[in-house]
Amino acid sequence: MNVMIFTSSPNLDGLTAACGNAAKIGVEEAGARALVVNLNQYQIGNCKACGSGWGTCRNNNQCQVQDQFQELHASLAEIDAFILISPVYFGEMSESAKAFTDRVRRCEAFRKEKNYFEGKPVISVAAAGGSGNGLTSCLTSMERLFTHVKTEKFDFIGVTQKNRSYKLNTIYQAAKEMTLTLKNRGQ
Repeated sequence: MNVMIFTSSPNLDGLTAACGNAAKIGVEEAGARALVVNLNQYQIGNCKACGSGWGTCRNNNQCQVQDQFQELHASLAEIDAFILISPVYFGEMSESAKAFTDRVRRCEAFRKEKNYFEGKPVISVAAAGGSGNGLTSCLTSMERLFTHVKTEKFDFIGVTQKNRSYKLNTIYQAAKEMTLTLKNRGQ
């Protein structure tokens, strides 16, 4: 079983990275393979709204913009569950998370056959290093994304520096429980 954990912060030693590590440990302790992808280490540009606004993404489920998105997008077919962890920037996901999720949403939301996310469990984590004021709007943005691609929403977790210690444990427990639940379905 494969669980992909997306992180999306340029700070490899900050709150978002700590959240990713907690999720990874939970997934691995439940006996699954954790694949951690830091979206900041990929060259993924913004959606260009090609053609009449959809390009090939709507009908062919492929993005015309050539960069590292295609490689990452194709790898999603082999994933059983997802965890998206983003720092909160101005009440939204980070720019790298937004670029990736905007493009993947366009390729997957209207897929005629079952899409790469459909029916698969997902955990969303918004990691606010500052005041925490944008947690709710960031999680709402993640919720809209995962509604569009028809996931099974397992948990939405907001983390700040103030609640870091117990929320890292929450992320660990959620990742472990999601993985165990998925494994039990397969038996």
